[in-house]
Amino acid sequence: MTFKEFGLSEAVVRGVEAKGYLNATPIQEQAMPLVLQGKDVMGSAQTGTGKTAAFALPLLTMLGEHGKLRALVLEPTRELAQQVHQSFTAYGKDTGLRTVIIHGGVGYGNQRDELTKGADIIVATPGRLLDFMEDGTIKLGDVRHLVLDEVDRMLDMGFLPDVSKIIKQTPKDRQTLFFSATLPPELETLTKWILRDPIAIEIGRRQSAADTVAHALYPVAKDQKMDLLLAMLEATEYKSVLIFTQTKVAADMVTRQLAKMNHLVAAMHSDRSQGERTEALAGFKSGKYEVLVATDIAARGLDIAGVTHVINYDVPQHPEDYVHRIGRTGRALQSGDAFTIFTAAEIDAVRKIERYIGTKVERKKLPSFKYVYTALFDEASLKPGGPGKGVRTLTGYSFGWRK
Repeated sequence: MTFKEFGLSEAVVRGVEAKGYLNATPIQEQAMPLVLQGKDVMGSAQTGTGKTAAFALPLLTMLGEHGKLRALVLEPTRELAQQVHQSFTAYGKDTGLRTVIIHGGVGYGNQRDELTKGADIIVATPGRLLDFMEDGTIKLGDVRHLVLDEVDRMLDMGFLPDVSKIIKQTPKDRQTLFFSATLPPELETLTKWILRDPIAIEIGRRQSAADTVAHALYPVAKDQKMDLLLAMLEATEYKSVLIFTQTKVAADMVTRQLAKMNHLVAAMHSDRSQGERTEALAGFKSGKYEVLVATDIAARGLDIAGVTHVINYDVPQHPEDYVHRIGRTGRALQSGDAFTIFTAAEIDAVRKIERYIGTKVERKKLPSFKYVYTALFDEASLKPGGPGKGVRTLTGYSFGWRK
């Protein structure tokens, strides 16, 4: 369906078409009519399915003219808040509605100034929003539409107590839209409390890698982990690489080592200032940096186009995060490669991932790399081939290891 067929305002249709979008995605086709009818919606949708527009376009239509604060969108991270704010601003450029972004990591002054000018929509992270609520700058008594986005990530980050405090300050007769990539049992109590007769939509939920992503595991001795990463980058023909680590300390260490080898690299994690995080993400998108090293703050939600390779320097501890991480490549029908380095200490996490996605991930070795023996090599036969230059599908012969 085209966006003109949904009953969206002419100004909103112009805004979305100006972004180059003419036809709705499946989640937009299912969600937008329900949102326009004022229904509560509980949507399970993966990144890249178009869920931001699924709630932004009807909300911009329903709000009509500029007035009081009537719509609140909660996001777990600053980067997601910025991305959603940009979408609201672009889609609503001809509506006269004002969208204000509120998040931590920066001073209060500019955000307070924007709020005094009036806001129809606020896109916020929970902590900074509570600060403005507590000093009386923001009052939620007129909010008619509440959107909780990436709620499972809010749960992981410990934000649900703050979210509960915020929800209690909104009118009970509001419309609530709830979006989450996964629906863990811990969210059941929250959904029963905040939603009224919700209509459930499940789009693009998957427990496996996309068909456009070739992924493999690379076992290695713990002491050779960094050496293998460097060898992989040397042997790979790539345009942009997203490397995931489990901790902020590891992200900084990997970034320093890659910089020493003259890679154009930036780091992105929660200990970096907001300015540093914004610059790193913008630089990676523009091509200033060829490698971005990140913790899972970048695994979900962020729309980073054109990532040709993902490398898990550390195996994610939650199996669903594996799918989210490698899903940063192979987007928009483009092919992509995902490599996961793992050591003996991470074998349990690897097995959890394989149970979650329902398949055994192929083990491989990098032919040019001089391996030190590890017991992992006895777990299964490995295929040589590695991430060779210009080669996407890696094949080879099985062989045994000897001490």
